[in-house]
Amino acid sequence: MSKSTLSRLETGQRKPSLELLLPLGQTYRVPLDDLVGAPEVGDPRIRLKPRRVNGRTVLPLTRPGGIQAWKIVIPTAQSNPVPRTHDGFEWLYVLSGRMRLILGDQDLVLGVGEAAEFDTQVPHWFGSAGDGPAEVLSIFGRPGERMLVRASGQDPADDVAASEDPHVN
Repeated sequence: MSKSTLSRLETGQRKPSLELLLPLGQTYRVPLDDLVGAPEVGDPRIRLKPRRVNGRTVLPLTRPGGIQAWKIVIPTAQSNPVPRTHDGFEWLYVLSGRMRLILGDQDLVLGVGEAAEFDTQVPHWFGSAGDGPAEVLSIFGRPGERMLVRASGQDPADDVAASEDPHVN
């Protein structure tokens, strides 16, 4: 690169091309993203920064479209149930704290490591059930989208033994 080209780049009299940016980045050991002022978030359609939604902190974990995953922090103040319905299927997994889940006629309290899955056409609501906030992993699929479970976590021998037991079924 000539001195005059470098001078024009520095003074803003010339816009840099990729052919000029690559050697500059290598020479000064600066990532190309830093040279061009690229956003820190990879895909601009993904909001990786937490947002406040209805008093909850929500962190999207997936791109828009298809099955969606979020980490949700539910404050203790959210404990008054207002069940609702909508199309889809949801899986909830408690990461920390305790979560209260109203699902139809059921009133459940789930602790760390516990999960629930349900059709969202069933009236449902979830909130904090403890002294502190609940952190929940939510996976939501629109109608027709279901998670494929490839392993049950059970020993296959247990399944065989159960099928041979005349008291089972």
